[in-house]
Amino acid sequence: MVKERARILVVGGGYVGMYTALRLQRRLKQELGRGEVDITVVTPDPYMTYQPFLPEAAAGAISPRHVVVPLRRVLDRCHVVVGEVQSIDHAGRTAALTTLATEEEAAGAERLTYDELVLAPGSIARTLPIPGLADHAIGFKSVEEAIGLRNHVIEQMDIASSTRDPEIRDAALTFVFVGGGFAGVEALAELEDMARYATRYYHNVQPEDMKWILVEASDRVLPEVGEEMGRYTVTELRRRNIDVRLHTRLESCADRVAVLSDGSRFPTRTVVWTAGVKPHPLIAATDLARNGRGRLKCTPQLTVEGTTHAWAAGDAAAVPDVTAADPGAETAPNAQHAVRQAKVLGDNIAHALRGEPLETYAHKYVGSVASLGLHKGVAHVYGRKLKGYPAWFMHRVYHLSRVPTYNRKARVLAEWTLSGLFKREIVSLGSLEHPRAEFELAAGGKPPTNPTGDPKGSS
Repeated sequence: MVKERARILVVGGGYVGMYTALRLQRRLKQELGRGEVDITVVTPDPYMTYQPFLPEAAAGAISPRHVVVPLRRVLDRCHVVVGEVQSIDHAGRTAALTTLATEEEAAGAERLTYDELVLAPGSIARTLPIPGLADHAIGFKSVEEAIGLRNHVIEQMDIASSTRDPEIRDAALTFVFVGGGFAGVEALAELEDMARYATRYYHNVQPEDMKWILVEASDRVLPEVGEEMGRYTVTELRRRNIDVRLHTRLESCADRVAVLSDGSRFPTRTVVWTAGVKPHPLIAATDLARNGRGRLKCTPQLTVEGTTHAWAAGDAAAVPDVTAADPGAETAPNAQHAVRQAKVLGDNIAHALRGEPLETYAHKYVGSVASLGLHKGVAHVYGRKLKGYPAWFMHRVYHLSRVPTYNRKARVLAEWTLSGLFKREIVSLGSLEHPRAEFELAAGGKPPTNPTGDPKGSS
């Protein structure tokens, strides 16, 4: 049993952070009750985002508040701190922390001490020095980006419907997605499906007026579902008049013109960047071992190599895959592994505090499922390949079983049921990006500047 008060610091509130803290709550319930253990979770947001539901949230099939899980409710026996860890000195067992009040306090970063460290800051978008990318593109990793993109797409349809300028109309109805992984393909497919449905309520915008372009640098999309299902996905998207360009890169999007490596130029007001991720910058601000890709070197027991009392999993960790034939193989940085790693990680911390042997993380990848819009999808699970409605149904069943808490499961299931009985919502709430704009105008102030000049717009 724990003899002294153990301070556990969990950095990150995503899959690994939340599930690890949740596991620790259960495994150390008695120790927490006796005050022998203290668990602190530091996270930039007070919620965990279930990212597989972001495409459906963007398409309006799921309410944004049901895609996130409030950490304070789920982790009721932990201290949840909304802030960011800037650096870690593991040799001294301290972390530099900034919170929402740090700037107002003008006292600098707070020093937080700990005994056991769990590093799960996740990843950020991997960008390239492409002209115009930082100015005009939008990512697709957060619920804010998903809802902002939905508002933006509908707003562009409103612009196209109200203008007489053919160049403005063409640019508004051209949507470029860069990256053929899960995020890019599912986001494009769901939003195209939504926009196609929305055109029935526009008197002068038809589905064939819109240009949806998927740019992928490699020779296939969705590599996780296998080569055959990847080819099917390309065929299905092209059947829906989506322009899929393989072996192609985005070279520039300056001046709202997407320039591709094949020489094509598309005036567009929408560039969505989903071309991969990289470890969170915090990893580089630690004194822990990293590999060539900037991820933490981990053991099969999920400890950080070369040190003690430091643990890691998820996107920022290079965890050996003990089930693979290749001795140097690592587990893929995806949700399937992250959730399972978190459970082993929580168990191993409890074992370490009690002086018990550690468990080895071993999970053989079982496959993947992907949605391509309403009633459309692909799947490759346990060697079985599915497409169309069966794959879409499996996608929903699988993710409904995986989304945390029965509260969220019930709400998502209710929304899916209601969406099958009633029409889709096609409302753009662009003013969410600038909620004070209308009041500032009424009070005689200046509205916030944005590229469209419309203070209520989402562009």
